[in-house]
Amino acid sequence: MKALVLAGDYWHPMEVVKRGLLDPAYEGWEFDFVEDAKDILTPEFLKDYPLVIMCKGNNLTEANQTPWMEDEVTEASTEDFAAYVEAGGGLLVVHSGTTFGAHGAGPMADLVGCTFIRHPKRCDIEVSVLKDHPITAGVETFTVRDEHYEIRMNREDADLLLQSVSATGGTQIAGYAFTRGEGRIAALTPGHILSVWKHPEFIRLLKNAMAWCVKEA
Repeated sequence: MKALVLAGDYWHPMEVVKRGLLDPAYEGWEFDFVEDAKDILTPEFLKDYPLVIMCKGNNLTEANQTPWMEDEVTEASTEDFAAYVEAGGGLLVVHSGTTFGAHGAGPMADLVGCTFIRHPKRCDIEVSVLKDHPITAGVETFTVRDEHYEIRMNREDADLLLQSVSATGGTQIAGYAFTRGEGRIAALTPGHILSVWKHPEFIRLLKNAMAWCVKEA
C-alpha cells in the first residue's frame, strides 16, 4: 500500500517522521516523502496515493518559513485536498499537520478538522482512549514526553477517540476521526520527537489509523 508523506517545516524536521515511518513495524507500506510541496503536488499527483499522511504545518521547508499554502500559488490547494478525500482518499494528520490555523491557511484547518491553539514546554503526557473505534483497537494508556498540543475542534461530527493529560497542559483531545464524502480523515496530535514515533502504542495507533483511512479497518 502506498502513502504520500508530507513532512518537514521550520519547527518539525522531516528526519523525525522518516525515521519513525521506516520502522519495520510498517511492513507492507511504501512511503513517498515530500518536503517542498508547493511545486510538486498537483491534483493528479495526489490521485496516485490511497493515503496522504500530513506531518507538516504551513511552512515551505525546514529552512524556509514561507507559507506553502498560498492562494493561486500552491498547485494543490485546500480545495484539491478536499476533492481528493471526497473522491475516496484517506488523509491522516499527525502533530504539526494540525497547526494550519495558527500559521494561516484557515481553510486547511477547517478541512483537517481542528485549529491549533498552543502547547506548553515539552512534558510528560498521558494518552488514553476515549472511545472504542478501529483506530483505538488494542491501544493501552501510555505516557510519552512530547509537545502537548491544545486544539479546538472544527467538526461537530468527529469521533473523539483519544485524550491527553499533562501537569502543564491539562486535558486535551489527542485524536479524532470523521468521514467526508467517500473518504476518511483522522488526526493524532502527539509526534514531535522520535521517541514518540518509536513507542509501541503510538505505532499501533498509527497503523490502525492508516488502515482505517484506506478502509481496511
